Amino acid sequence: MAKYLLLKHYRGGPAPVSEVPMDQWAPEDVAAHMRFMEDFADRLVKTGEFVDSQAVSEKGTFVRSDGEGRPPVTDGPFAETKDLIAGWMVIDVDGYDRALEVAAELSAAPGAGGAPLQEWLEIRPIMWTYQNTTD
Repeated sequence: MAKYLLLKHYRGGPAPVSEVPMDQWAPEDVAAHMRFMEDFADRLVKTGEFVDSQAVSEKGTFVRSDGEGRPPVTDGPFAETKDLIAGWMVIDVDGYDRALEVAAELSAAPGAGGAPLQEWLEIRPIMWTYQNTTD
């Protein structure tokens, strides 16, 4: 099994579906999208391929170490991720080909008006996982 991170951008799908930000969708379209995401995760739980998923806020802060004292905090630069990453899912699948299949299915989540988003998803292999052990 191999773990992959699927990054949701809500961009790159066909116009006009991808041109309507989620905060401008009809409430029933948002509900249908969220239901799709939950049902999709439930199916992956049943196959043993689901690890975790989260939606993230568009708000963020950029921070770095600046030696002693209070670290500098700013609203950027964000390497464009602040505007792009809306959420993520971690899957544990048999390999890259299965990760592609899962990502393609996730890309078809309904958007504004119920049309499939067909958004581009970024797939990244997870190199290692921190193991938190207790005695």
